[in-house]
Parts: sequence; structure tokens; C-alpha cells
Amino acid sequence: MVYAVKHPGHQSQLARLKRIHGQVAGLSRMVEEERYCADILIQLRAVQAALGAVEQEILKSHIAHCVAGAIESGDSRERDAKLAELYQILKRFST
Repeated sequence: MVYAVKHPGHQSQLARLKRIHGQVAGLSRMVEEERYCADILIQLRAVQAALGAVEQEILKSHIAHCVAGAIESGDSRERDAKLAELYQILKRFST
């Protein structure tokens, strides 16, 4: 189930994502220019690390707001749905 909920914290990740977008564009140029493999690999790792940092912040926000809110609501169906959703997200991380 997909929920469209606004989170003020997501806006703080927008600047990071724009930087990552620039890094990916730079990677494309590096490949087009047939730059040295090691340089491309280093930049690829930097992009992966930057995406990982954004992922962690959004996951932290999801747990703190969405999951905690469902638990605090006292609605067992909402709580169980959010916990199941969180489990599925974490399961994807391990594959």
C-alpha cells in the first residue's frame, strides 16, 4: 500500500539528491570521454555512498514519523500494516 504523506524532512534531502544528480551527469561525461577506469569506479562509489546516506535519512524519518505514529495511534490494524511495510522495506535492503 502506498501512502502520500508530506514529510518536512524529505525537503532537506532534495539538495543532496540534486548534488547526486550532478555527480551522475559527471559520470556519464567520464564514460563518454573514456576516462580511466579507476577514476570512474571511485566516482561510482561516491555516488553509491551519497545515495546510501539519503536512503538512511529517509528510512530514519519513516520510522520516526510513519511507523511511530501508527504505533502511537493505538489502532492495531494501522500499527500492524506499518510494521509489515517496514519489514518488507528492510527485506529489500538485504537482497
